[in-house]
Amino acid sequence: MEQPSTTPHIAIAPSPGMGHLIPLAEFAKRLVHRHSFSVTFVIPNDDSPSKAQRSLLDSLPPSIIYVFLPPVSFDDLHPKTTRIETIITLTLKRSLPSLRNELQRLAESTRLVALIADLFGTDAFAVAEELNVSPYIFFPNTAMCLSLFLHLPTLDEAVSCEYRDLPELVKIPGCIPVHGRDLFDPVQDRCNDAYKWVLHHARRYRLAEGILLNSFEELEPGAIEYLQGEEPGKPLVYPVGPLVNMKQSSKSDGSACLKWLDEQPKCAVLYVSFGNGGNLSYDQIQELSQGLEMSEQRFLWVARTPNDKAANATYLTVDSQNEPLEFLPKGFLERTKGRGLVVPSWAPQAQVLAHSSTCGFLTHCGWNSTLESVLNGVPLIVWPLFAEQRMNALMLTQDIKVALRPRAEESSLVGRDEIAKVVKGLMEGEEGKCIWNRMKDLKDAATKVLSEDGSSTRALSELALKWSAKLVNQVH
Repeated sequence: MEQPSTTPHIAIAPSPGMGHLIPLAEFAKRLVHRHSFSVTFVIPNDDSPSKAQRSLLDSLPPSIIYVFLPPVSFDDLHPKTTRIETIITLTLKRSLPSLRNELQRLAESTRLVALIADLFGTDAFAVAEELNVSPYIFFPNTAMCLSLFLHLPTLDEAVSCEYRDLPELVKIPGCIPVHGRDLFDPVQDRCNDAYKWVLHHARRYRLAEGILLNSFEELEPGAIEYLQGEEPGKPLVYPVGPLVNMKQSSKSDGSACLKWLDEQPKCAVLYVSFGNGGNLSYDQIQELSQGLEMSEQRFLWVARTPNDKAANATYLTVDSQNEPLEFLPKGFLERTKGRGLVVPSWAPQAQVLAHSSTCGFLTHCGWNSTLESVLNGVPLIVWPLFAEQRMNALMLTQDIKVALRPRAEESSLVGRDEIAKVVKGLMEGEEGKCIWNRMKDLKDAATKVLSEDGSSTRALSELALKWSAKLVNQVH
């Protein structure tokens, strides 16, 4: 068989779940289509694979194959107190024996030249070293967040208190200063295992031969300039984004959303969605409903079942057994009929954001959703909930200024008056027009970086050349 001697092969070890698998799949497709590589996804598991994972992986080109590693046990962990970052890390760490076996098999049957681990997957580097395979990190979040990761060991030594208690702002290289309370979630409790694991990975980032970043220079110029600057021991950073699946497959209930949008005026609808893991409390849903109604704007809202344990619940505490529409205010659907459409749990987001009637996006500002909005030139209202989303919100509102952000009250609820004001401001106000123009410029820039001679395309080509050269060295 000729393929092992002529085709470079890349192994990718993503985190469990869908969030990071989607951009990694897009990266793999570009590598295959543009450079004729072959790819194997080697996926650690904390449970049985989901239908969504299998559906995405089965849709990939034939030269991209996948294998799910055997599930690992977490019987020794407390399910309600163990943070997701700890679970992700331990899923890969406890999968190392089976990962080693799978990579060994790949090394014997293909020309394996590189292993790409997810941002919490640096423990896989030991296996890469054993097999003489180049270790890389895929960083699916912002350049700002990556800069924080690389800076975290220094910050950890310099600060003795919790970061949220610092009187001064935290200076992240290349980025706007950030209040400690707005740093991403797993660093908010330095006694928690999640912080210790994040610090563990941050220290190991410098073992990577390179870091693949899902962003681009025009979106985060300051952070990327810093990341690409020369510094002893710092890995090369390759901005290969935006990596977005713009052709999501529609579920059976998606056509109703799109048909409704077809009936709306051009550039008139606010899309409201907090992502697959974003749940609000019952009280917050009441305020959001009233705010949307008071704004008198057209809206398409993906509603999810509330979680009353916190004003901003996370995907770790979601209970989706109930019908989301049951929790809306009495008469809300009737009063907003024609002007608003509420759909339970899911909508075909890629198609909604690409639709000519969509003119704004109220979002939790997860990075996948943000990049989808940028590629479609849709201005944002940001409502961060968890993970690194507060950092994203700061960057989008204060640095690149393509978003508005409603202010919460002391109770942590965002009130209906504030929601109505911000929605109306984005859709009708002068500030909204300025944001729309800036987002249009970003859309043009994103299209350019993905073009034949764009910076992201060149960064991918640079990687492909490096990996091809490694293959030549292996053969000789």
